[in-house]
Amino acid sequence: MANLIKILAIIATVSIAISTSFAGDIYKANASKSEVKWKAAKVSGEHWGYVGIKDGYLELSDGNITGGKFNINMASLTVEDLEDAEWNGKLKGHLNSDDFFSTGTYKTATLLIKDAKKVKGNEYKITGDLTIKGIKKPITFPATIASEGDKITGTANIKVDRTKYDIKYNSGSFFENLGDKMIYDEFDLMVKLVANK
Repeated sequence: MANLIKILAIIATVSIAISTSFAGDIYKANASKSEVKWKAAKVSGEHWGYVGIKDGYLELSDGNITGGKFNINMASLTVEDLEDAEWNGKLKGHLNSDDFFSTGTYKTATLLIKDAKKVKGNEYKITGDLTIKGIKKPITFPATIASEGDKITGTANIKVDRTKYDIKYNSGSFFENLGDKMIYDEFDLMVKLVANK
């Protein structure tokens, strides 16, 4: 009986060691050093600004990405291309309204990384779920990720079709005769990530 207990203890110890070795390393996003720039275009021009990362992490195993999750603070959205305070405030207010991101109700957007395939070197093809306004949709985008010691840096350009998240304001896919008021369906999120163990 004593030998059986010893054997079970050894098996349990080995199992824990194996599961731990496959758990991967967690790198937490450094919100103050990371950056998400948004850019949206319409027929008559474009606008851009920033939105902040609330928190998040990347998981690596043997130097390869195995998962991750990031929460975006939608209430932190800024407009940077309009210097006039009145027009800046109007656009920011409109983007926060129910015509666009409804940030009073949906304060956080989430990106969940479900798969990462290494293309070559530090280049990856990332697949996951993007949730905006409580609507979750699959998304795929290229990213460049480099790890050095306890630090990860990464960049990605994510193209998002806003109409998939019930943001249809002045979309040519849903409304006719918009003229120069038409806003294109896709907008860009240009991500610069810094994460640490």
